[in-house]
Amino acid sequence: MGMDLRQAVEADRVHRHVYTDPGIFEQEMDRIFHRVWTYVGHESQVRKPGDYWTVQVGRQPMIMIRHRDGTIHVLHNRCPHRGAMLFGNRSGNAGPTITCSYHAWQFDTDGACRMVPLSKGYDGTRLAPGGADCHLRDMKRAARVESYRGFVFANLAADGPSLREWLGDARIAFDDMCDRAPAGEVEIVPNCFRVIQNSNWKIFLENQLDALHPAVTHESTGKAAFDVEEEMKKRGGHAPLSYHYMSAFYTTPIAKWDQFQTLNYPHGHCILTGYMGLRPRDPDTLAYEEAMKQAYGEKRMEEILGVNIHHVLLYPGLSVQSPLQQLRAVRPLGVDKTLTEIWHFRLKGAPEAMYRRALGYYNLVNSPATLINADDLWNFWKIHQGLASDGGEWVSFHRNAGQDLEEGGVVTSCIGTSEAPMRNQFRAWVDYMGAR
Repeated sequence: MGMDLRQAVEADRVHRHVYTDPGIFEQEMDRIFHRVWTYVGHESQVRKPGDYWTVQVGRQPMIMIRHRDGTIHVLHNRCPHRGAMLFGNRSGNAGPTITCSYHAWQFDTDGACRMVPLSKGYDGTRLAPGGADCHLRDMKRAARVESYRGFVFANLAADGPSLREWLGDARIAFDDMCDRAPAGEVEIVPNCFRVIQNSNWKIFLENQLDALHPAVTHESTGKAAFDVEEEMKKRGGHAPLSYHYMSAFYTTPIAKWDQFQTLNYPHGHCILTGYMGLRPRDPDTLAYEEAMKQAYGEKRMEEILGVNIHHVLLYPGLSVQSPLQQLRAVRPLGVDKTLTEIWHFRLKGAPEAMYRRALGYYNLVNSPATLINADDLWNFWKIHQGLASDGGEWVSFHRNAGQDLEEGGVVTSCIGTSEAPMRNQFRAWVDYMGAR
């Protein structure tokens, strides 16, 4: 491309090559995804010693594994001998040791080399015990691993802010989700939807807090669900709450989305306020509230259930809907190919009906089978194709530019449909890319 990155991002617009240039994508892998905190999984995914999950961090295949002392380690999925991946499965239990299937080198579950077959062959070499390269017998570890309320993150860079510092006020994504559990924590449902999006990773993230698109993109889907609800009413029935997850896209006009608000934090994190109204007076909700009251007391329960959050985006790789225990992890695969992993969680100590409610949203709105997701994926592909064309050089983020309130590094949008989240994400992008 040849464009200076400092010229590619302006206060209210971004050059299209930022999305489509393979060279810029490679720089993003190095300067962003290999240097920021990346979500690798939840502690409940690896309950027992030897339990592991494989995950991609930037370009690196990694392993999240529980050691026998209960600690969780994140290791490069590579044997230090001849480079073979140590795990080809998504998950499993390694047992007391990790054994390479190529030459049977064995490692402890913290990555330390435990046994080298025919070790005499290394006598007198740099790889012998005490040799200059003996430390290279061990599996390479992620430079840093930290957990917040059970959510495990890894960082391939040895320096930089701690996880808590990097999360900042956006850690409410996990506080809100866990506080809604009577037991104060969640556990993962050990399967996920994995979706390949034929578009640049930034397009997905921009869409998450775009409050202008739902009433447009999802109108036809919402109208179909609304018609079903109305037909049920005519027959004297009552549609389940889960039906409203889809019909709300039709019954919530653009003007209503403008009443919401976004909070835009350092590092590109953003919050869309607007609680989803999940407190009907049905028996399931009342039973849940009673469990919460027993756990926290009525005052604290009201504080927790009154948190006004619809969506939290942790830039550049995580999208969290805490009121419904949903999480989407973003794994860029190429300049025009992105993997999203869609997970959901159980509120420990909550009635089973509350899990079924979250499962309904998971299947009806976030799954790859639903029309809501299909609406978005179709738009993402069309956006990427349009940006790859010569139809224009710039992507517009002018909506309400200069009208939002900034105080202490936090930008509060003047209205819900302001493009402040997109501008905030690119402000962080410029910093990460060293382009300021």
